[in-house]
Amino acid sequence: MVVGSCVAALLATTAGTAYAVDNLPPKQPLVQDLKSQGKACATRDDTPYVSKPPRLSAMLYDPEEDNQPSEFSPVKGEFEAWWTDAAGVEQRRTYTTITLSSGSQQYWTMPDDIPANTVVSWHVRANDGKATSAWSDEGDGSVCSFVYDDVNPEKATIDSPEYPEPEDVFWVDGVGVYGHFTMDSPSDDVVSYTYYFLDGPHGTVSAERPGAAVTIPYLPLTSGPKSLTVSAIDRSGRSSVQSQYNFNVKSGRAPVARWKLDDPAGSRSASAETGTVAHAGTGVTFGGPAPAGTGTAATAGLDGSGHGFLTTGAPATDIRKTFAVSAWVRPAETGRNMTVASQDADGKPGFSLGLHSQDAGPVWSFAIADARVSGGAPETGEWAHLLGLYDGETGRAQLYVNGHEVGTAAEATPTEAAGAFQIGRARGATGYRDRWHGDIGDVQVHDRVVAPGEVAELARHKPKLLGHWSMESAEDGVSPEQSDGAPLRLGAGASIYRGTDNSCIPELDPDCAYAPPPLVGDGHLRLDGETGYAAADGPVVDTGDSFTLGVVVRLADSAPAHPMTVLSQAGEHTDAFKVRYEPSTYTWQLVMPENDEVGAPEKVVSQIAGAEGGESQGQRIAVVYDDGTDTIQLYVDGYTNAEATASLPDGWHSTGALQIGRAKAADGWDEYLHGDVDEVQAYSGALRDDDVLGLGWSTDPCLC
Repeated sequence: MVVGSCVAALLATTAGTAYAVDNLPPKQPLVQDLKSQGKACATRDDTPYVSKPPRLSAMLYDPEEDNQPSEFSPVKGEFEAWWTDAAGVEQRRTYTTITLSSGSQQYWTMPDDIPANTVVSWHVRANDGKATSAWSDEGDGSVCSFVYDDVNPEKATIDSPEYPEPEDVFWVDGVGVYGHFTMDSPSDDVVSYTYYFLDGPHGTVSAERPGAAVTIPYLPLTSGPKSLTVSAIDRSGRSSVQSQYNFNVKSGRAPVARWKLDDPAGSRSASAETGTVAHAGTGVTFGGPAPAGTGTAATAGLDGSGHGFLTTGAPATDIRKTFAVSAWVRPAETGRNMTVASQDADGKPGFSLGLHSQDAGPVWSFAIADARVSGGAPETGEWAHLLGLYDGETGRAQLYVNGHEVGTAAEATPTEAAGAFQIGRARGATGYRDRWHGDIGDVQVHDRVVAPGEVAELARHKPKLLGHWSMESAEDGVSPEQSDGAPLRLGAGASIYRGTDNSCIPELDPDCAYAPPPLVGDGHLRLDGETGYAAADGPVVDTGDSFTLGVVVRLADSAPAHPMTVLSQAGEHTDAFKVRYEPSTYTWQLVMPENDEVGAPEKVVSQIAGAEGGESQGQRIAVVYDDGTDTIQLYVDGYTNAEATASLPDGWHSTGALQIGRAKAADGWDEYLHGDVDEVQAYSGALRDDDVLGLGWSTDPCLC
């Protein structure tokens, strides 16, 4: 009896299961640790749908015993699932997992014979070999359910009122105009759609409820044939067959208002290409200079006084909807707020585009109501192209300077501004203010988004070829320019290499020595590295403005002993720029001092490249200085990178001649190049990346 009582005292009961006091039972599985094919445990209206017989998972725990804290705690899972079949009979399946350590995930992949479109419920408990836990749905727990869906949704339908398919309307207006595309499916369990536009955005969009249609916006940024591909996704994750919707986008429509401001000197109004004539105050002078390389022929100068303005007497567009306003501008001062264009509202401008003065320095600015976007660095006497954009679809205001977005786009809420469109001033509470002092040309207003590519084209200065020297020949030490421009003069140690006439065949004539072909075309410049150079009679590029230079060069040494310069153009005290090979870092470098002083701080950008040792077809090196964006870039074989790009706010005008093969030194010249040079090309203006790829050949790139 005593022994029996002791045994009884060592027994206890939990959840109907007997266990010894030295063995604690496993913990009841928690609902948050249970999943059906990775989807959280849920039931009733939240029951998850799965696309195949799911793998059920549970995290199971067996507590460590108090007297054996380091003891391995083995535990296995006992799963049970049940459902009611088509005959109304309950069906059950059970599964016991292998034994794993406490805290491990335990799995059961359901058998293939489970029925589709039927609610299957399940629970699980833990078993440590001596005792079992409570089932996961006991007490505060919950049963888990799932529905196996074995049917894909039907394919989506697609429709757009703005962009119908070609059989309805072949070409549709157009770039910068939003379209709205509605996706729907006959299947009532579709919860989302995946989509992608050809050369455009892609993603997944969810329906508000299963079976509901979804509409997405799309903004064409280029013209041409387009397509939208869509798949419907049901709540189990099954995907429909793809649907494709084709449409054709026209080029962006013309501005709703445009004043070129190229009217004859003495005019008292600005004619409108579209829109309303703009009447000019007496402080406006027509026939002013225009930015080079643009389509603008002349501009209007505004004197900054109360009479320096142009006004239409009517609004140019409804600024509560999408609009853009742009102009070429050149400020005569930058120390105060000045307006390029605005549209009157009640005692204030509905928007204003112009120059904003602040403690850190002047910036370009586009303001709508209480929102303002600022950026860029206005410079007195320097041309800039400005474009302010309000996107009514996104509610954002953006600012572009010289074709590049600046500042941070701002959320804006325009108010009604049905007053007159103004050039050169902005409405204030007591009259007009912030009057422009400087030149303004080609003011345009669009009632659509102006796409980034269009902005870049509006702001483009088309580069002008200044010289192209192919180094094919030299007579009396002079190598001609291709278009009969200024030639290059060859110094001692420089010669033109012409190669062979191909009349000698080394395989047939043992006395015939192989002569490699020139770098490009029929000849190239050969420099001895000691005294050899070629030079123009004066400066070729204006280093204080945007310029581009290209050259093909091959180093004769595989391990040069000192830096060697291929191109330079000097000021009075130092080079305005030089392009050199720096053997210590195995790089081509572009060096541009910040001012014309000995020892001036220098901007240096570089790209790693090996010295060829006279064995390759040369490297195509290009230099681009963009005064509009205040950047310098070095290209090698048509490409640049972040390390080869730097900011240079103010280029300075050099007076020295363009040099090929040497750089200025305190007592004369230095860094003579030992190698071959060909195809020197010079442009005013900054070439685009695609145009740079065309440098280094016997023909000039197409600057279309």
